[in-house]
Amino acid sequence: MKINKLLFFIFLCISIISTKSYSAEKKSGTFEGKGGAEDHSFLNATNSNLKKGKDFLKQAIKLKKKNKIKKSDKKFEKALGYFVLAHKEYPENVEILNYLGFTYNIIGDLMMSEIYYQQALVLDPKNPTINQGLGELYLETKRINLAKERLEALSICNCQEYTKLKNLLEKN
Repeated sequence: MKINKLLFFIFLCISIISTKSYSAEKKSGTFEGKGGAEDHSFLNATNSNLKKGKDFLKQAIKLKKKNKIKKSDKKFEKALGYFVLAHKEYPENVEILNYLGFTYNIIGDLMMSEIYYQQALVLDPKNPTINQGLGELYLETKRINLAKERLEALSICNCQEYTKLKNLLEKN
């Protein structure tokens, strides 16, 4: 168990360092990607991989509600594949990172879910959706103190994410 935690910590650190390195390149103007440092095309939500991922995710959730597990699992895997492709294209897109965290959580890969939620949190620490998702993950993994930290981060927003996480914490 200690080895798994150590590996997770190493992977998380590498992910954060990679994200910060990419961010520094982009801020310095040395980034040589589509559109250079001014590329904000992902804000238009025209990223076809992100859109396809969202579509498959919606379908998967509907199928899961109908208890069609095998079909929903296939749709979740397709959604995840499109989110991974979108992430490769736009590694600093908080929305994509959130969808990756959410989808990994649904399919039961809590370690990957936490990694992507953490990456998103580094980029947008006050994002209510990410704080709620990470807080729920912490509750699911019995890390109540960390869930309370996410609730504290949400306390300033007076939003539904705060209320939902607060209610879940009170039930535990």
